[in-house]
Amino acid sequence: MRTDHGLQVIRIALIGAGRIGTMHAGNVARRVPAAELAAVVDPRVDVAESLAAKYDARAYPDIDDVLKDPEIDAVAITSIAKVHSELVVRAAEAGKAIFCEKPASLELAEMDRAIAATKQAGVVFQVGFNRRFASDFAAAHAAVVNGEIGTPQLMRSVTRDPGWPAGMTHAAGIKPWTIFRETLIHDFDTLLWLNPGGRPVEVYTRADALVAPQYKETGLIDTAAVMLSFDNGAIATAEANFSALYGYDVRGEVFGSKGMVTAGRHANTPMLHYGEHGISQQTLRSDEEMFTDAYVAEMSQFADAIRTGSAPPVTGEDARNALRVALAAMKSHEERRPVQLDELG
Repeated sequence: MRTDHGLQVIRIALIGAGRIGTMHAGNVARRVPAAELAAVVDPRVDVAESLAAKYDARAYPDIDDVLKDPEIDAVAITSIAKVHSELVVRAAEAGKAIFCEKPASLELAEMDRAIAATKQAGVVFQVGFNRRFASDFAAAHAAVVNGEIGTPQLMRSVTRDPGWPAGMTHAAGIKPWTIFRETLIHDFDTLLWLNPGGRPVEVYTRADALVAPQYKETGLIDTAAVMLSFDNGAIATAEANFSALYGYDVRGEVFGSKGMVTAGRHANTPMLHYGEHGISQQTLRSDEEMFTDAYVAEMSQFADAIRTGSAPPVTGEDARNALRVALAAMKSHEERRPVQLDELG
C-alpha cells in the first residue's frame, strides 16, 4: 500500500473523458490529497490517450481493463448519463469504490439496481451533487440544521446556464427531459438537503421552450419552474433556464420563522469597473469557475470515505430521492397536473 504524508494513496480510474471528466481528472491528479489518476477509459481512444498522457496515467478503450486490475481502488464515472447505472453495477460487482456524476440513473428501477449492487458488494458509492460541498451552500445547510432560521417555510433553488446573444446554437442536440434529470436534479437535491427532516409530497411543473421554441416539437424544454410541497409545511420552488446572458447563475435560499439564509454568487472577482457606461463587474461563466473548490472537496471526501470505510457524504439514496422528484416533475409537465410523490413509489 502506497502512502502520501501518512495517507493511503487512492488509485482512481476515470470512466469518460468529456468536459466534466477532464475537469475531474485534473483535480484527482493535482489537487486531491493522496489520490492518483491511474487510468482513463473512453471509447474514443485518441481522447483517452491525450488526457491520460497529461497526468502520466494509462489509457484504455474499455472499462473491463480497469475493473479487473487489482491495483485500481475506485472508479469515477463521468460518461454520458444513460449508462451511469449500468457502469455503477459493473464497478460494484468488481469490488471498486464508485464516484458517479449526477444523475446516477435516469430511471428509479435502474437506480434501485445500482444501490442494491453497491450494498451487496459493500463498496463506497458517492454521487456528484457538488453544491453540497461549496462553502456558501454548506454554511447555509449548517445554519438550517442548527435551527438558526427556525422552521423552513419558503425555499428556492435556481440554475440558469450561461447563454450567448446568438442564442442556443446547440439546442438541436439537447435530449428530451434534460432540464429535469440533468439540470434541475441539482436543485431538487439542494432543496431536499436544505430541508432536513422534510419529505416532499407533491410536485407541480410549468415548463416550455422559450429560448429556442423552434425545437419544441423535438422535445426540447429549456425553461422550467417546479413547485415542491413538503410534509413539514415548507413550500419550495426550483427553476432553470438554459440561456442567462449575464453568466452562470446558481443560487439557493431558505426563509424560515427566525430568518433567512442565502447561497450563491455571480461575480468572479470583487473588483468593480467604474467607466463611462456605469459600474460593471465580471461574472462567472461556468460551473467549473463557480464550484472549483467544491469539485475538489467532493472528490477528497470520496477518497477519505474509501480509506476509513465510512459512509460517503452523498449516497445512492440521496440520488434516488432527487431522481424521484425529477420524474414527478416530468409527469406533472406531461399531464399538466400536480403529482403526488407516492405515485412514483
